[in-house]
Amino acid sequence: MKRREFITLLGGTAVGWPLSVRAQQGERVPLVGILSNIIEDDLAMKARVGAFRQELEKFGWLPGRNVRIETRFGAVTPQQLQASAKELLALQPDVVLANAPQVTRALQQASRTVPIVFVAVSDPIGAGLIASLARPGGNVTGLQNYEATITGKWLAMLKEIAPSTARAALVGSPRGGDFDHFFRAAESAAQSLAIDVVPIRVESAAEIERAIETFAHQPNGSLVLPPDATTIQSRDLIIGLAARHRLPAVYAFRFFVTGGGLMSYATDLVDQYGRAAAYVDRILRGANPADLPVQAPTKYETVVNLKTAKALGLTVPSGLLVAADEVIE
Repeated sequence: MKRREFITLLGGTAVGWPLSVRAQQGERVPLVGILSNIIEDDLAMKARVGAFRQELEKFGWLPGRNVRIETRFGAVTPQQLQASAKELLALQPDVVLANAPQVTRALQQASRTVPIVFVAVSDPIGAGLIASLARPGGNVTGLQNYEATITGKWLAMLKEIAPSTARAALVGSPRGGDFDHFFRAAESAAQSLAIDVVPIRVESAAEIERAIETFAHQPNGSLVLPPDATTIQSRDLIIGLAARHRLPAVYAFRFFVTGGGLMSYATDLVDQYGRAAAYVDRILRGANPADLPVQAPTKYETVVNLKTAKALGLTVPSGLLVAADEVIE
């Protein structure tokens, strides 16, 4: 056997050794952290983290054998995020997987050296997380989930299924970091569609309910729900309000539609979490996040709920049905 092949085999074997064996040899076991502002029991979150763990195992990283995973879920306010970030970083992780810009920002503020891989961030440059998409520059890289131009697609879908739409409320939290990014793009795209985009900035379920009920007092309105942790956590409320006030709505996540919402055009976040495992693997093997380019979204899916459309008195155009990856009846 050639020397290089022997070294490669030996290295691969070491990665597969149980923690107990490696601990006996005095070798430190890598630690991967996961920080999320979504609660651990959220079914969508469970699916994403499950995909990440599954893909990580395909790269040879087996929890309980050659890697440890520590998680912190559910921190929402800046104070909670800062506390959770410091708590997780105190464990000296080799890399941390983070969702959302505010989560990533809390980690970056706490450490400029621990590698961070983000998902569910749409405007990492505008959020001040990286220097550029091609060369992030610091200790942060990851996967961008939406480009701002996606808002044009969402508005066009609303105009297609509800041609009378003249007003569209963009609903989200300014605390998230991406809201203004989407609002500016929506204003630009809306001009050619004769739609007036109304920003609805909310930070709680009570504010969401009041704002949507006020918006619904005027006719020809629709809703646009960009990716946002606040609205995700209140998704059942939002779906119910849209139904009660007969507001057509387009969502940035499929699970809004399976939960009774009208339609979505969305990236596949389960896929993104799985792809994030590749970057975590590379960093564990010595790669510098500053040199790993931020990956653009590659997989989109359209989901339409025919039952909801019927309840709203809408006829789904054939073109939208043909384009749909999934139709819920």
